[in-house]
Amino acid sequence: MTDGMRIGLISFGAAEFATLRETCVDSGHDPVIYAYSRSMRPRTTTDEGAAQAAGRITAALPAGTDLLLPGSSEGLGAALRGYAIDLLVCYGFSWRLPRSVLRIPRYGAVNIHCSMLPKYRGPAPVLWAIRNGDPHLGMTVHRMNEEFDAGPVLAQQDGIPLPDEVTPENLWTGLSPVLRSLLTAALERVPDPCAGEPQAADGVSHAGLLEPEFSVVDTAKTAREVHNQVRTFHFMGPDLGPVAVVDGRPLKVLRTSLTAADGLRLDCADAPVWITASEPVTANC
Repeated sequence: MTDGMRIGLISFGAAEFATLRETCVDSGHDPVIYAYSRSMRPRTTTDEGAAQAAGRITAALPAGTDLLLPGSSEGLGAALRGYAIDLLVCYGFSWRLPRSVLRIPRYGAVNIHCSMLPKYRGPAPVLWAIRNGDPHLGMTVHRMNEEFDAGPVLAQQDGIPLPDEVTPENLWTGLSPVLRSLLTAALERVPDPCAGEPQAADGVSHAGLLEPEFSVVDTAKTAREVHNQVRTFHFMGPDLGPVAVVDGRPLKVLRTSLTAADGLRLDCADAPVWITASEPVTANC
């Protein structure tokens, strides 16, 4: 077993931090610091809901572990220097970290990314997998460099099911055991500077933030594309949905079915979908 490392963890939820911590501890390492990225981009205002998420993380914080709420990469780096960490482990972090931060830990930084890299590099791999109708996800643990999700692969696994009614909760059931297994394997390899396989040059795709136009249903798309659009919003939140015009009325579409069901029929390019849950759009939506 690798000698115990002092580890910093960056993630986005209490359950995710707990899983990362337990995996590190079970492997003989010491997580000494948590950092929560409270905004999608550095030097921007705190995201809606971030204060509540930080409160839940704080409530579950292990005794003796500090929590950082950085507003910039420079601030994160300045804080990390004081903890003399050997490794930074990131899961669900959207910032591009500069070399000055990546070089602070003795063994650098690793990222846990929900795709079979180099597929779906970027901040929203799960959303794009749902949007594209993928039947399953992959997960990759890779060394971090100054490019997004482009560093050498330390561990990787495919085949995590994406159910039709996918939610963060039921997806986490499939993700969490894979995360534990892959991170355990990656922690063994990290101290060897030569460990890690370069990512393939082909098969690269990007999973950026969803464009504003994606919030409107286009019936020139196929029924499957519209259904996956609604699934994507449902994953982001049960009260979220794209807007469709049905019988001259704008509706926020919350759930759809590709087979005949009770609800409103919406004809798409190749077939109909049935809107099984919706809300009228008001001036405040």
